[in-house]
Amino acid sequence: MEKSMLPRVMEVVLMAALALPPAIAGGEERAPDRGELLYETHCIACHDREVHWRDARRVSDWRSLRAEVRRWQAMASLGWTDDEIDEVARFLQSRHYRDLWSD
Repeated sequence: MEKSMLPRVMEVVLMAALALPPAIAGGEERAPDRGELLYETHCIACHDREVHWRDARRVSDWRSLRAEVRRWQAMASLGWTDDEIDEVARFLQSRHYRDLWSD
């Protein structure tokens, strides 16, 4: 390689490295799961983080969490399947209701 080409090659390598997707904490960026996508698309506009931590929350176990997801998706006329309701409930359990027990 000619000496005059070295700066150009280094510039191309640097640009390619900067174009790579960012890594998070030494690992690859995680892709959101289906439950998270459904929640973020349809629910987050009304249900911010505070609604899940209020004193009078209606969720106390897995069954009541599923019931609330089912109720709210029906009120919004989303037409989710049982699997989609379960996926959103699992996402919410992992994010906001870690202390729930299963039935």
